[in-house]
Amino acid sequence: MTLDALQLDVPDALQTDLIDQATLGGSLTAARQLSADAGLQEVITLLARLNRSAMTLLERQRALQNFSDEYRHYSTQAGLAAGAEQRLQLCAELAMGYKRLLLQILQGHKPSQPHLAWCLYMAEHFIAQTLLQHCQQYREPDTSLWRDSHLLYWLGEQHGCLDEPVAAAFIPTPADTLRGLYQQTLLLALSNPPHLHPDECQRLFAALAPLAALARLLPWDAEDKSEGPLIDLHGRQAYLTHQQRPPTGSDHLRRLELGALLVALGEPAPLRSAGERELLERVHHHWLGTDQRRHSRTPQQSDCRLAIGIPAIHAQLLEQRPHCTPGQILDIGPGGARLLCSAQAADSLPIGQLVLLIADSDVLALVCWRHLNGEGLHLGLRYLKGLAQPTWLRRTPSSQPHLGILQSTPKPREGWHHGLWVPHNQFSDGENLWLQLPNAVNQNRLQLPACNLASATVSRHPLELP
Repeated sequence: MTLDALQLDVPDALQTDLIDQATLGGSLTAARQLSADAGLQEVITLLARLNRSAMTLLERQRALQNFSDEYRHYSTQAGLAAGAEQRLQLCAELAMGYKRLLLQILQGHKPSQPHLAWCLYMAEHFIAQTLLQHCQQYREPDTSLWRDSHLLYWLGEQHGCLDEPVAAAFIPTPADTLRGLYQQTLLLALSNPPHLHPDECQRLFAALAPLAALARLLPWDAEDKSEGPLIDLHGRQAYLTHQQRPPTGSDHLRRLELGALLVALGEPAPLRSAGERELLERVHHHWLGTDQRRHSRTPQQSDCRLAIGIPAIHAQLLEQRPHCTPGQILDIGPGGARLLCSAQAADSLPIGQLVLLIADSDVLALVCWRHLNGEGLHLGLRYLKGLAQPTWLRRTPSSQPHLGILQSTPKPREGWHHGLWVPHNQFSDGENLWLQLPNAVNQNRLQLPACNLASATVSRHPLELP
C-alpha cells in the first residue's frame, strides 16, 4: 500500500462490539418502519458505528452494499424535516466506509483491477455527493474532502483504474468511470456554483455525466501556456487560481484539457434536454477560469439593512418600518456590493431574491450569489438602477390588491423606462390588470407584457405608462 493511500481521512477502528450481518439487516429493516427522519438518523448511527469497528474485508463490503441500498432508499424520500443535514452526514459516512474498505483492499495481496476500480469509484462517488450537497447549501466544504477526492484519482491513475467502467444506479446520474466521476465534480466546482440555484447544481451534475470523461488531466510544467484550470492532486482545494500557479512543475500538478469536451458540447445530443443545454451553455465559459470582473470593487466596512422580498420592500418604501435584516457591506462597486449577514437569514435570501439595500441611500437589488461559511452568509448583490415605488395591482378595479414594485429609470432624452416587479408566476403574460401608484386616485389599466428578467422568486415586466 502506498503512502498516498494512508493520507485518506479515515477514523480509527476502536469499536469492539461487532455487528453481524443478520443483526444489521434486521436493524436496517426496522429503521424503515420509523418516520423518514428517525429512520435516516438510525441508519447514520449504525453506519458510524460500523465505520469505527474492525471487520474483515468481505464483512465490510457486504455491509456497505446494504448501506448503499439504504442511501438509494432515503435519497428518494421527500419532505424530510432535517433531510439536507442528514443526507450530508450519510454521504460523508458512506465515503468514510468505502475509504476504509479501500485501505483493506490495498493491504491485500494483489487486488483485482475491477474490484479496486469499483471501490475507488464508490468512495469518490460519496465524496462527490458530499461536495454537491455543500454546493447546494452554499457551504464551504472541509478541505479534507478535496484532498481525498484528488488522492482517489491519483490512486486510480497509479493503478490504471481511471477508465474501468462501473455500473452504479444513483440519482443524480454519475459518470460511469472514476475519471469521468472525478472530472464531473471538478467541472461542477469550476461552474461558479454560488451563482446557481440548489436544483441547478443537481441538474448540472447530471448533465455533465456523459461529457466529463472527455476532458483530460495532463501533466503540467511552467512552460505550458495552454488554457485550462490547474489541479494540484496533493492539494486541499478544487483547483489553483492564476495567482497560485507555482513557478515550476511537479509530478502531482495537472492541467485540465477541455478541448474535446468543448467540441462535444456543440454537437447534437438528442438525449440532452433543452434545460440541460441552456445550463451547460450558461456555465461552460467559467471552466477555463478566465472570468474578469467588469468593475473594480472598493473595500468598505459599513453597516446596512436589507428589506427582503416584495412585501417588506413595499412597506419600507411606505415608511411602515417593516422588519429588516442587519448586515455589513464588505465592498462596493458601480454594479453591486458584497455583504455579510447572519447565517440565520439564509432561508429568506435565495439566489434571485429581490431586496432593498438600506444604507446611505436605498438601492433596489437582486441577490446574484451567496456563500455560507463560519463567518455567516456572504451575499453578492446586483444593483437595479432607478427609482423604486410601491404599487398595487388588481385583477378588477375593486378586487383584492396585490403588491408590486415599480422600478423607473429616466430615458436619455425624455420620459421614463418602467419595470414592474411582481412575485414569479403570480400573474400570466397578457393578463389584464389595474395598476395603482402612491398618491394616485385613478388606476391605470394595462395588459401585462412578457417579463424581461426573472428569477425563482420574482419577475420584472416592462411597462409603458402615461
